[in-house]
Amino acid sequence: MVVEDDPLIASSLVRALTSRGYEPYACTSVAEARRSIAERLPELVLLDLGLPDGDGTEIATELAARHPAVPVLALTARSDEIDVVLGLEAGAVDYIVKPFRLAELLARIDAHLRMAGAVRRGRRREGRTITVGDIEIDAAARRVRVAGAELGLRPREFDLLERLARDAGVVVSREELIDDVWDENWWGSTRTLDVHINSIRRKIGDRAGEPSRITTVRGVGYRLEDRR
Repeated sequence: MVVEDDPLIASSLVRALTSRGYEPYACTSVAEARRSIAERLPELVLLDLGLPDGDGTEIATELAARHPAVPVLALTARSDEIDVVLGLEAGAVDYIVKPFRLAELLARIDAHLRMAGAVRRGRRREGRTITVGDIEIDAAARRVRVAGAELGLRPREFDLLERLARDAGVVVSREELIDDVWDENWWGSTRTLDVHINSIRRKIGDRAGEPSRITTVRGVGYRLEDRR
């Protein structure tokens, strides 16, 4: 689903995606996107953040809450870092700034659909439970509990936490995390990784001023602390 109020951009994207073998359809507003999602859940959403009747982040947030397996790629003219971060925190898994290169956008779409398909087919499941301190990860069921309470993680957040848990106490480099959780041919910014890590920290109960369960090793990567 393409959510874009500029008719030239929307029609160009629909043509390009059709030629790629996809079945795209376009919406021009928040209201139309909501109606379309209710009628036909898309496999992926290209989402303009600046829409005439609201902010595209509303759609990203709703999809993340109700249909977390649907990847949302934010299309934005807002290149400021804070706007990009807000889009990712709202639920987008990636962003691309206008004007964009069509070949790059299509490559990112292909990568996200491959990853979404892998999750659906269970390729990332290891069929075991990983326990790190009070964090319990059921890899087969894709469920996470902290101190017995189940968390609502988005698919990429789950994959990140599981990857860190498999090597708890060891630093996992940024490059490894991008390759293992996103794609070895990832085109996007590594800022996406940082935003997802920060979201996981909040959800597992980390608080400002207190030691985090996920330690940032500057210039290297992240380490999930095994505090038993």
